[in-house]
Amino acid sequence: MPQTVVGKPTDIERIDEPKSRRISKKMLIYILLFIYGLVNAYPIFWMFLNSFKSNIEFAKSPFGLPVEWLFENYKTAWETARLDTYFLNSIIVSVVAVIVTVFAGALASYFLSRFRFRWGRAMYAFFVFGMLIPIHATLVPMFLLMKELGLLNTHIGLIFPYIAFNLPITIFILVSFMSAFPKDIEESAIMDGCGVFRIFWSIILPMTKPALATVVILNFINNWNEFAFALVLINEESLKTLPLGLANFAGQFTTNYGAQMAGLTMAIIPTILIYLLLEEHLVKGMTAGAVKG
Repeated sequence: MPQTVVGKPTDIERIDEPKSRRISKKMLIYILLFIYGLVNAYPIFWMFLNSFKSNIEFAKSPFGLPVEWLFENYKTAWETARLDTYFLNSIIVSVVAVIVTVFAGALASYFLSRFRFRWGRAMYAFFVFGMLIPIHATLVPMFLLMKELGLLNTHIGLIFPYIAFNLPITIFILVSFMSAFPKDIEESAIMDGCGVFRIFWSIILPMTKPALATVVILNFINNWNEFAFALVLINEESLKTLPLGLANFAGQFTTNYGAQMAGLTMAIIPTILIYLLLEEHLVKGMTAGAVKG
């Protein structure tokens, strides 16, 4: 009679065991990411729902669904708080600042990462040091400087500080990304007769799309939500940006919670659209250095 060994795993069980563990780990990661996504998305969803409520309904049930959907809250927020003017000003300032910052940062990062010259490291350290300067410590000097230049209450007076304070993080990200490119690419281009700027425009920039998407999103969010410089440098109502408009709106209509939520909901739409448009490149940039070989 053949003897059987109890408790000894077969070859199939040995093969399936690691696979089952991998599946369970992936399921656990997906569940945690799903919960994390819900936690981050819930405040936006809560704000969106409350933008359709009246003050009485908001006080009675701040976490429930609206009984009566008041779409006129959006009309009130748009017309009374002059969000059309604030939106236009924010778009002009944010878009122009992002374009100039990304282009200048990409050009500077190209020379700092691909060329070796005497003061290269010192210049890179100088730009990185700018990330440590607190914005609020420069408000008074910036106000005096813009006053002397005659740039108070102008779009340019906001664009210049936005460019200056976003350049350090832009250069830091792009230099780290461009430094990983192999030198063979540029050598082949030089052999084909390409100049420095042709290599930068036709080869380096297309390869840097993931990092460019990252800095575009970061710069746009910083410019779109910036409040301190806009408060100090802009006094004219026709030139105020969206954060200033929302602050005035909240102070003037402290009891109209539905209209406030409607204004905040409309304010976050551009940032969400920018992220959705560049999300694919952003993910590639975050995972570019995760796997090698």
